[in-house]
This record gives sequence, C-alpha cells and structure tokens, in this order.
Amino acid sequence: MSRKIRQRICCVCTALSLLLLSGCGGQRMMMGTGGTSGTYYAFGGVLAQYMKTYSNYSVTAVSTAASKANIQSIGDGDYQIGFTQSDVMNYAWDGSRSFETDGPCRDFRVLGALYAETVQLITMKEDIRSVSDLKGKSVSIGAPGSGVYFNAMDVLEGAGLTVDDIKPQYQSFDDSKEALKDGQIDAAFIVAGAPTSAITELATTNGVYLVPIDGALRDDIMKLCPYYAPMQIPADTYPGQGEPVETITIKATLIVDADLDDDCVYALTAAIFGHAEDIAKENAKGAELSIENATSGITVPFHIGAARYYEEHGIKVPSQE
Repeated sequence: MSRKIRQRICCVCTALSLLLLSGCGGQRMMMGTGGTSGTYYAFGGVLAQYMKTYSNYSVTAVSTAASKANIQSIGDGDYQIGFTQSDVMNYAWDGSRSFETDGPCRDFRVLGALYAETVQLITMKEDIRSVSDLKGKSVSIGAPGSGVYFNAMDVLEGAGLTVDDIKPQYQSFDDSKEALKDGQIDAAFIVAGAPTSAITELATTNGVYLVPIDGALRDDIMKLCPYYAPMQIPADTYPGQGEPVETITIKATLIVDADLDDDCVYALTAAIFGHAEDIAKENAKGAELSIENATSGITVPFHIGAARYYEEHGIKVPSQE
C-alpha cells in the first residue's frame, strides 16, 4: 500500500471521527503558519476565521517552523493548508536547495499568493550600514535550510560574501530580536511582511536600523535569482524609520493538499478573496489581497478548485490534479 493511499485512509478516518465528535457538518482542517512573532501566524489566524465564517469548513491556524515544515507536513497528511514563501515552494517542486536531499515534494497545489514578503536586514550596530559590513559579524540567518536561510545566502552572495565570512547564528525571528536586544548578535535577516511585529517591538524599545539592499547589489541578486522583485519599505513603517528603505521581496503564498476536494478549495478561495476589504480592516496584509496578485508570478500549478474561482473572475491559471 502506497504512502499516499495510507495517508488518504488516515485522513478519511480522522475526518469521520471529528465529524462524529463535533456534531457539525463541516470538515476540520489544520493550517500551518509560522512563528508566533511573524506575519504568517497573525495573518493566518485572520484567514482561518474568514474560512470558518464563509465556508462550511472549520480551519485552525497553528504555529509552525514555516515554509519548508508546512510543505512537508502537508505531504505527511498532518496539515491541509499552509503558508510558504514562493521561492521555497519552487525549491520543493524542483527538488532543489532545501529539498535537494529529500527530492521533489509535489503533494501540494497553490491556492493563491497573498502579499509581498520583504527581506529585512536589521541591526542595532552603528558600524553596519551595508551588507558588506556584515563581514566578521555575528548574524542570524534563520534555521538551516529554511526560506530565510536561502534568502540570506542570496544576499550575501550578491555582496561577494559566503557564510564563512560571517559568524552565522541559526535563530527564529523572536530569538533574533532577543539576541539583538542583549547584544549577542550584530544583525539579523527577517523575511516577512512589513511591518513585522518582532522588528516593531525592537524599534519601539531599543531602536533599530534597516540595512538597504539596493543599487548594483540588488541588480546582481535579481540576476542570479529571478524570483526576487524590488521592494521599498515606506518611511515610518517602523518607529524611528524616517526614510524609505530599498530591498527585495518574494511572495507569501497559501498552498493546500493536492487531494482536497475541488469544491472545498473553491470555497476557501472565495472566503479569502471575496472578503479582501474586510480582511484588510483586521490585518494590514489584507490590503495586498487581490485576484491579480494572487495569480501573478506563480510557476507551481494551482489547485483546480482555486483555478475555477479565478477563471470565474476573468483570470485563467495553470492547474493540476
């Protein structure tokens, strides 16, 4: 019996048990987000609530190790929905970088892109004003093999540095914030929608500087890694940030189990993109929700249910069972 068949049997049994216990007609699903101080977790909670309210499905958002963990957990049948960076999603599909050892993971399909994820390099040290200044410094670059880790590697490579040129620390957003505050590290890469709560808290209590990723450096990074796009963090995004800061971005994307029912994914998609204005009132990232943004710059196939929703609204996207 194949892993996928065993997974389906397990999911059916679990769903039936939950149905009997809950006494309700809606299927229960788990949504993998990210760390509690990141944007995935906060925004995921809002999206889960709208899915519950406007579809016949009860969705619970849970804190996770984010992109790669969410993709793998969907493949294992633990979660049915998950957040991921668009670049990590491509690594999984192609079996590259963080998925090179395990091989391709294609048990998921795209529901839709949500918002721009900003590569934010932060420091409290006055002698760090460029990426090149990281040489010899203690820098948090995310968990090994994570999306943040490879974003950091791309930025370092663009500046002519490698991980051997810095003192790497493999920390979460929250751990990075505390380590910066305590002077244990000199800088940290945080990849999330701006404003990010961990950075806002640090900027409010201690002050923080955003290191720009711009000019020839940005051009070189985008030439090496075409999945990035230019991004400007507007002035006053964070306390004490008087000027806009140039950087790069990828997309936060919502993915689903490839085996989810088409009507289910259609309903989940409609619950989000049919209520974008209301979602924006509860979380700033909702302002970036649009059908155009959801469907652009995505190379991994969409779920058939999501594709049906977008086609009804005038946009045809590639989908796959």
